[in-house]
Amino acid sequence: MAKTVFFTGFPGFLGRELLWRVLERSPDRKAVCIVQERYEADAKRAQAEIEAAHPSVKGRIELVRGDIVRPDLGLQNADALAKDVVEVYHLAAVYDLAVGRDLAMKVNVEGTRHVLDFCARCPSLERHQYVSTCYVSGRYAGIFREDDLEKGQTFNNFYEETKHLAEVEVRRRWDQIPTTIYRPAIVVGDSATGATQKFDGPYFAIRFLLKQKTPAVVLPVVGDPTSVRLNVVPRDFVVGAIDALSAREDNVGRCYQLADPEPLTVADLTDAMERELGKKLVRIPLPLGLAKQAIEKVPGVRSIFEFPPHAVDYYVHPTHYDTTWAEADLEEHGIHCPRIDSYLGRLFDFVRANPGVASNAMV
Repeated sequence: MAKTVFFTGFPGFLGRELLWRVLERSPDRKAVCIVQERYEADAKRAQAEIEAAHPSVKGRIELVRGDIVRPDLGLQNADALAKDVVEVYHLAAVYDLAVGRDLAMKVNVEGTRHVLDFCARCPSLERHQYVSTCYVSGRYAGIFREDDLEKGQTFNNFYEETKHLAEVEVRRRWDQIPTTIYRPAIVVGDSATGATQKFDGPYFAIRFLLKQKTPAVVLPVVGDPTSVRLNVVPRDFVVGAIDALSAREDNVGRCYQLADPEPLTVADLTDAMERELGKKLVRIPLPLGLAKQAIEKVPGVRSIFEFPPHAVDYYVHPTHYDTTWAEADLEEHGIHCPRIDSYLGRLFDFVRANPGVASNAMV
């Protein structure tokens, strides 16, 4: 019987790229991906595309219907499946800054508990690879290190809060379940192709700028753009990092912040956007509270600016993410995080070519 790698979060933005990499470097293993019924068609298409592009994984991907919010993950044969599982990649979560607390608790916290329960039932488990987020930091002011978690922080939204609570659950069971944690920063498209699955985060600004056809364009700016840094990482860096780090045998119990060690300030990022546009960019300073109230309450403002109010908070985010462990271990694999200004043009090009991509999360 082939050793089994169990995946949640397929066919999501990171999962579909990580899956084939894990299988290609582990030819003795197959993958079982738990998929919600509503995403079965998408998952089958993704499976077919992966197998066509990477023939070595053909016949080694199995899709099973289930749901992490249900006990036993909604699987009919959880015990039979668990006996062959040697590795679990838990990527599934509600990646939505506007998510309500009930849904976020159900998916991000209870779902993680159910995955941990499943891990505990796998007698041959070698590793649980858990994808968290840098924003378990909440609004902590200062340097947030890779071994930090409880710092008395407050949270911008229920996504941050529940991912924090989920990581608390993971760490609570570290002694029983061998785990490595990965915390990506804000993930955007591929640095080589610009490809992405949804337009959120910095894409709200990109789309707003691109729809202005005037010789000069305007962009509201909150807070002090010269002191706030927006930590952005491309999908290929995150996937490559998780692939490389998850193959190591010396990092059980380690947490990696997959972030840019020297992120651009908001001012530097808007300067880079101005260069990419080839137009004069007029920055309109606004207080944070006024900007959010205008988006939420003034008719037509949100449709004009295309900024949801929850996204504005990240342009005054006070946290800097230390990446000491990630940088040291990734250096051995020749993996480094590129600066966003080195691939920003490709993000713009992808938005121009794909105006219909949505900004909503898979839930």
